[in-house]
Amino acid sequence: MKKLDRRDFLKLSGSTLIGMTLGGVALRANAQEKLALDDPTAIALKYTHKSEVEGAYCKNCMYIQGEDGAEWRGCGIFPGKVVAADGWCSAWMKKA
Repeated sequence: MKKLDRRDFLKLSGSTLIGMTLGGVALRANAQEKLALDDPTAIALKYTHKSEVEGAYCKNCMYIQGEDGAEWRGCGIFPGKVVAADGWCSAWMKKA
């Protein structure tokens, strides 16, 4: 099994980010299912439906998609799923 070195990791991460960005329109259109707390990606990113980090919510994250004010919205980190607007995960980054 090939060991993943730093360069390969950065290439993979960059490609993933570009894919999520370019696929944003499709993600918004297809996001239907609420993200389950036992989803493997949700577990890995410590996602929770109710943020315990002051001032950090999915609704003010750069990855959130869809209409402002909606209780559940699409997210670029979790393709095909919707997240709670008041949720949080470790990938959270403040929206500019």
